[in-house]
Amino acid sequence: MYIGIEAGGTKFNCIIAEDPEHILAEKRIATTDPEQTIHETLQFIQQSAGSSHQKMTAIGIGSFGPLDLNPHSPNFGSITSTPKTAWKNFNIKHAFEDALQIPVIIDTDVNAAAYGEFLWGAGKGKRYVLYVTIGTGIGGGFVIDGIPYHGMLHPEMGHFYLPDSNAKVPFKGVCPYHSNCFEGLASGPALQARWGTEASLLPKDHPAWKEEAHTIALALCSYICILSPDILILGGGVMQQDQLFPLIRRKTVQLLNGYIQAENIVKNMDTYIVPPALGSKAGVLGSLALARSTV
Repeated sequence: MYIGIEAGGTKFNCIIAEDPEHILAEKRIATTDPEQTIHETLQFIQQSAGSSHQKMTAIGIGSFGPLDLNPHSPNFGSITSTPKTAWKNFNIKHAFEDALQIPVIIDTDVNAAAYGEFLWGAGKGKRYVLYVTIGTGIGGGFVIDGIPYHGMLHPEMGHFYLPDSNAKVPFKGVCPYHSNCFEGLASGPALQARWGTEASLLPKDHPAWKEEAHTIALALCSYICILSPDILILGGGVMQQDQLFPLIRRKTVQLLNGYIQAENIVKNMDTYIVPPALGSKAGVLGSLALARSTV
């Protein structure tokens, strides 16, 4: 049995399982301060393990960040410059290792989701799998031949600059660091700030969605040109609006303007830009997959 923890800014999604088909227990725990949240998570793990008499082999954590993922760093496994002040510089990896004395594999929440989709979801059988979450924040994870990509630190795919809105009154964005970065222009809070209401309450034919699709397509064009993924998976709360997918696909083709002549772009866009096959469980199952990677 393995433990998967999707450590989010609002909740910890926890699973104890062998694989997606053999699940022992699942639980959601509110993200408060580290002491309380870790205590409740450990309590869930220990109670589930005790009642089943199963040995827990390893833990995989897909966490909000930014994270220190340098294995040579003394702070390896720490959450770093997060706006959640109680978690700043907290070493989440060490907290679980010290308590349970089993291996802990940590990565970003989006890399975990990408890895889960690579193994069991829409990215199965693909070499280059890109997962982007568009919700309260925006981030992306990239898996290359079964290995989550890190680079110098880890990708921050929601924080590259995009042109200001092409509307008559441009929207300057809400990111406190970059204003008009992808997250600042297209996240859930950005939609609410721009249109004056929560995104989920906007009608499906509201002009917000065409503008949102345009902004997302601009970002996807950059991902396609730079990373050349085999598949592009879009998850997160904003992407629960199904009407966005056809709008984004059409706009992406239009903006690429015939430059990328890959078959996926030219003929198979409906199966190229897709929702996660694992749905809302992509992150927690990806975290489980990280734990399984220790074997």
